Amino acid sequence: MKAALIAPKFAIAGRLVVVESLGDGNVNDTFLAVFRTTFSEQRVILQRINRHVFANPEFIMQNMRVLTDHVHKKLELEAHSADRIWQLPQVIPAKDGGDFVVDGEGEYWRAITLIASAHSYGQIQSVEHAYEAGFVLGHFQRVVSDLRVDLLCDTLEGFHITPGYFNALDEALQTSEGRARLESSVEAKRCYAFVEERRAWCSVLEDARERGALEVRTIHGDPKISNIMIDDATGKGTSIVDLDTVKPGLIHYDFGDCMRSCCNPAGEETLDLGRVVFDMDLCAAIIRGYKVHARQFLTDADRKYLYDSIRLIAFELGLRFFADFIAGDVYFKTRYDGHNLNRARVQFKLVDSIEARKTQIQALLDEEFGVASEAPEGSLSQCAETDTATSHSTRR
Repeated sequence: MKAALIAPKFAIAGRLVVVESLGDGNVNDTFLAVFRTTFSEQRVILQRINRHVFANPEFIMQNMRVLTDHVHKKLELEAHSADRIWQLPQVIPAKDGGDFVVDGEGEYWRAITLIASAHSYGQIQSVEHAYEAGFVLGHFQRVVSDLRVDLLCDTLEGFHITPGYFNALDEALQTSEGRARLESSVEAKRCYAFVEERRAWCSVLEDARERGALEVRTIHGDPKISNIMIDDATGKGTSIVDLDTVKPGLIHYDFGDCMRSCCNPAGEETLDLGRVVFDMDLCAAIIRGYKVHARQFLTDADRKYLYDSIRLIAFELGLRFFADFIAGDVYFKTRYDGHNLNRARVQFKLVDSIEARKTQIQALLDEEFGVASEAPEGSLSQCAETDTATSHSTRR
C-alpha cells in the first residue's frame, strides 16, 4: 500500500505500526495511520488529494493553514469562557518542512491530526444531534467571520454557483453518450424535467450577491452531518472537519447544506425514496442551535434568504449528481451503475418535501430570527402542495 510508504515522510514521532483505509468520502482517499513510541501512540489522518477534483492541491493546504492558524488562536483566547472544548484539525508538516508530500506519480498527500475522542455519523441520530449540528456550524461561522477572504484561494471555482452546474449538464447532453444516458431510463427523464422547471430560479442567491444584498465571507463549503464531530464523553459537538472546500463564498451555502444533510433522516444514499422527507423537528432543532452563534453575525439581508438557501442547496446537490450521471460518473465516486442517478433522485425528492413545507419553514425562521423573508424579485419559489404530488415526482 502506497500510503504506508508515504506516512513516514511526515514529522510524526514514533514508528509506523499500521495504515488502514477508512473507505468513506466521495472525493479523497483517506487512511488512518498509527505511530507508536515506547510510551505513547499517535493516530493521524493521511489523505491523498484527488487532483481530478482539486486541480491545485497546494491551494487547499494554503487555505487550511490560514484557517487553522486563525481559528486556533481564537479558540485559545476564548477557552476560559467557552462552554465546551472545541477542536479543529491541525496540519502536520512533512519532514522537509512543507505542508504536503508529492509522490513519484505526482499525487499530493497530506497528514492532519485526528480529532480526539470524537466521531461523526453518516445520518442524523436525534433532535439533540440536529441541535448540535446547528450549534457547531454557527460556532464555526462565527470564529471565521473576521477572517479576511482575500487571504483564501478559490480551491473550487464555481463551487456552489448553481447556474454553473446547469452548464455542465448542458455540455454533457451535447455528447451522444450523455444523450444516451438521459434516454436510458424513465427516472433519468423525470429528473431532467424536474431540473428544467427550476432552471430560471436557481440563481436566486447569486443574483442577491451581485446586487450587493449578500456579501462574500469565509465558508466551510461542505458542512454535512458526517463532517460534524460529536464528543464521545459529553455528546456535544466538538469540531467540524473536511476543510478542503473552505473558500470565499456565501454563508447561506453552509446553512442550506447543513439543513439538506441533517433534515433527511433517510440519508443521501438510501434506495427507498419513500423514506425521504424534510423533517420539521430536526429543522427546528438546527435553527435553535445555529442561532446561538449566528445571531452575532447574521444581517437582516442574510436572514431574508435563509429559506431559499435550504431549498437551493438540496436542489443543487441533486443537479450535481444528475449532471455527473449524464457525464458518465466522472466526479463522484460510485459503487454501482446508476448510483449518481439514485443520489439525484433522493435530493429531488427532498426538494419536493422542502417546497411542500415552505410556510412552516419560513414561520420557524421568522420566529427564531425575527426578520421575515422577502421573496427576491424574479424568484420562482413555488411550493408543491403535498409530498405525494406527482407533477415533479422522482419516485420509483
